[in-house]
Amino acid sequence: MALTELEVKKEKATDKQQKLSDGSGLYLLIHPNGGKYWQMAYRFGGKQKTLSLGVYPEVSLVDARDRREQARKLLANDADPSAIKQATKQEKRKALQVSANSFSILAAEFHKIKSPMWTEGHAKQWLGNLEKYALPVIGDRPITDIEPMELVGIMRAVEANGTFETRDRLLQTIGAVFKYAIAIGRAKYNPAEIRMALADRPKVEHFACIPTAELPEFLRAVTAYRDLDKVSPIAIAALRLLMLTTTRISEVRFSKWADFDLDAGCWVIPEEQTGRKGKKASAIPM
Repeated sequence: MALTELEVKKEKATDKQQKLSDGSGLYLLIHPNGGKYWQMAYRFGGKQKTLSLGVYPEVSLVDARDRREQARKLLANDADPSAIKQATKQEKRKALQVSANSFSILAAEFHKIKSPMWTEGHAKQWLGNLEKYALPVIGDRPITDIEPMELVGIMRAVEANGTFETRDRLLQTIGAVFKYAIAIGRAKYNPAEIRMALADRPKVEHFACIPTAELPEFLRAVTAYRDLDKVSPIAIAALRLLMLTTTRISEVRFSKWADFDLDAGCWVIPEEQTGRKGKKASAIPM
């Protein structure tokens, strides 16, 4: 006699396993611990077999009957539903393994490990270049399947925009991901060794610079500049400090009065200053 949803829900466990039949091989197995499991008994190849169809109540009576009918159709076509279920599990497991070994997953792992030591700007640029140029092409690919010619194609597409500096940074980034994958045993070689297949960077025309002999006169002119409607005194002082100490613009921008010891003639740029993540404190003589 076919089961009802109410029977399945109300049936209590006993000190022994129980089987409540729904017909055509489907039954509800109730364990002494209260667990309820849908199973289907069938014969295939002259052997008695059991197919697990799920756990109640996650799998309802209606769902269990649907799964039973799907299994019966397989049997009618001389296919073993248990073997097909096992093969499907193996395919899913393999797909998960491939996904875990994809370029995008490994790039994310590498970024997570290394970015705490980078500046915020570098970490953002590192990931941004990958997302813009590389991940749409090779992100979902298993890292062991990626070939050098694919990377050449990515690099040449960046070259076509005339952004050679971006190309070189991107290649360095991709190469770092492969080196990381090799180090942890998830790749065997680095296909990013392709620089010989790329165009040489065009010669860069640098901005003109002031001859060394003219620097004193320029510095005096900056000091004497008085058109404060166009340039603030703070900007003038910052430019003089930058020229006299040859520090970075960001180090001058984010400096504080507490960093300067005028009596000792020393400026200490602290490790925690904005933009200096991963860099040690620096002492600059004044």
